[in-house]
Amino acid sequence: MKRIALDIINSTNEYAKSLAANESKELTLVTAEFQEAGRGAGTNKWESERGKNLLFSIIAYPQQLLANQTFTLSEVTSLAICDALNNYTKGFQIKWPNDIYFGDKKAVGMLIENDIRGKFVRRSIIGVGVNINQTIFRSDAPNPISLAQILGREEERDQVLDKITQRFIHYYNMMDERQFSALHSHYLQHLYRWRELHAYADDKGSFLARIIDVEPTGHLLLECENKEQRRYAFKEVNFII
Repeated sequence: MKRIALDIINSTNEYAKSLAANESKELTLVTAEFQEAGRGAGTNKWESERGKNLLFSIIAYPQQLLANQTFTLSEVTSLAICDALNNYTKGFQIKWPNDIYFGDKKAVGMLIENDIRGKFVRRSIIGVGVNINQTIFRSDAPNPISLAQILGREEERDQVLDKITQRFIHYYNMMDERQFSALHSHYLQHLYRWRELHAYADDKGSFLARIIDVEPTGHLLLECENKEQRRYAFKEVNFII
């Protein structure tokens, strides 16, 4: 995987977009020490102290990945990061669709932007923020946590990044080999709140339910206490924590 290391930048995803048009089809990793306008999903901002965390984007050109299979990229990336962090201590899980949690706290955020051409994905830019050595968070994010807070010590960021990229290539190759079922099964095994009864809220109010599946399209399937099943796209349901 080719790497481009930057210092201060607006956003690794925005830089990757400008770069991708002129790049070869190889996987490319863009890293930064600080982002002036780091983004999460929607209008969310990503807080990161300079030189403390991992801020990166991966430019990928999936082979024959259909537009309705893009959620597989979320599975590939979240599994890679979850595996890498669990090398340091067990307990990291994937909160649907692709955040990484330790207990009820968020350690990793992700933003995937896909360029769709016809029925296929032409290019994907996967932006990731991993809280590594930051111990004070000043934004209004409700539940951030870092690896250093969990372990009680700082870790070498490049070593964590190497573990992530190794696992990403492993799962990405599985995707290229069309091993979608195996990837999805592995994803569910690492899912936060999987099959457990917890509180959620949608536009009709709060309720108790269990996660019973995530569809290939990325839709979340919940089963309420009365066995009613509900299906949600991203941002249509909130986890009450």
